[in-house]
Amino acid sequence: MRRLLLALLPLATLLSGCSSTDYDLMQTASIPPRFHDTDPQNFGDRTPQHHNIHGIDVSKWNGDIDWMKVKNSGVSFAFIKATEGKDRVDTRFPEYWQKARAAGIPYAPYHFYYFCSTADDQADWFIANVPKSAVYLPPVLDVEWNGESKTCRHRPTPDEVRVEMKRFMDRLEAHYGKRPIIYTSVDFHRDNLVDQFKEHHFWVRSVAKHPGEVYVERRWAFWQYTSTGVIPGIDGATDINVFAGSAKNWKNWVAAVSQPKQN
Repeated sequence: MRRLLLALLPLATLLSGCSSTDYDLMQTASIPPRFHDTDPQNFGDRTPQHHNIHGIDVSKWNGDIDWMKVKNSGVSFAFIKATEGKDRVDTRFPEYWQKARAAGIPYAPYHFYYFCSTADDQADWFIANVPKSAVYLPPVLDVEWNGESKTCRHRPTPDEVRVEMKRFMDRLEAHYGKRPIIYTSVDFHRDNLVDQFKEHHFWVRSVAKHPGEVYVERRWAFWQYTSTGVIPGIDGATDINVFAGSAKNWKNWVAAVSQPKQN
């Protein structure tokens, strides 16, 4: 358990002597689900309900949200879509992050990356539309293949992908003083990110199997385990996620990352 604690402290400590699977060495008893799921999956012995800290990710498609009801249902954090590419802003972002803050829910903005414009153009766009006060938890870079897009289906080489990601994240870290979290999907990770960006926290999507089965040697901090969740205060299906560590780990981590790094 001490090694798990070390794994979930700030970034410099995270890298000290932890194996790629330490994030998920939970020693607590199973916790009953806090939310409903209209299409629950069988994850075997390593279910999301073994984790204490649950959260949501939302965009304008979630509509009106009663943030106090969400908070009172047990939601511990919210990832909120902010921008997309070099010219799109989620219209509910300003409302969502301010209401999440008012409700006392730790929040972070995320950017959906398009590989048809430059990393600098997209970083400029994010910085122009996301004030520092909207970045309580570290900002998130959402990288996944977008095969359904009508405007950008370009798939760069893995080397190009990683160069663009690094440039974008370096720009955000320099501006906000917080190292970005990487959100990704199984296929994108397999194609581009295996054994890469070990100094970053990862938020992984895995709605059919436990992340340990589909992400090669990847230590993860957040796991998106369903897109069919039912959260009090939100109409319709909602993505639900878990944090890898205990409630104490969570409290320590939030206290560390909610403050900008000192130069």
